[in-house]
Amino acid sequence: MSGSNSSAHPAQPERLDEPLGLTVHSLPVPQEAALAEEQRTVSGRWKMLAVLAVCAAPVVASYFTYYVVRPEGRRNYGELIMSQPELPAQLAQLKGQWLLVSVAGGACEAACEKHLYLQRQLREGLGKDKDRVDWVWIVSDRTPVRDALKPALAEATVVQMDEAQLSQWLAPAQGHALRDHLYVVDPQGRWMMRFPAGQDIGTAPKVKRDLERLLRASASWDKAGR
Repeated sequence: MSGSNSSAHPAQPERLDEPLGLTVHSLPVPQEAALAEEQRTVSGRWKMLAVLAVCAAPVVASYFTYYVVRPEGRRNYGELIMSQPELPAQLAQLKGQWLLVSVAGGACEAACEKHLYLQRQLREGLGKDKDRVDWVWIVSDRTPVRDALKPALAEATVVQMDEAQLSQWLAPAQGHALRDHLYVVDPQGRWMMRFPAGQDIGTAPKVKRDLERLLRASASWDKAGR
């Protein structure tokens, strides 16, 4: 009798689950963390300075154009004040507009009246740009302004300031007094131009031409109103 031998296959060993793989991240060294924080701070400061530079660029460019890049043959009638003293603290509320300034005592004699009339006419002559300019009379003593003069000052800015204080800010040309000139102050509060003594309606076109140049040069950053 023949028989068949059957051999059993050996049992396959059970696969054990493989252990989970773990990734260990190294913790930052304190010195490295401090360095990274410092770099972020420096980067933030540079970005802030870049923003400020972009904002200031139009102002810088307009003054560079006016003072430096002058077309051949251009002559300013007014004298440019290169030191550009800033408004005294007590007049800080006048910042934000171009100022055409005259100085005189409250009695306001003939020369003072002539300046006030000229200031008003010059401002009106600027047309659409007149709202960018204020005409200012600085009363340099304690004398009250005459009632008869007040109606003509309806659109003027009248402030009182002692002449001794004024002389620390404005200055006349040699041989002249503060009351002899008209002065220009920019919207940032810097005195930057002085017109020759003896202004009258005959010299108004020359004064107006300088004012128009200033307004054109600053048109990109200066707007009407404070």
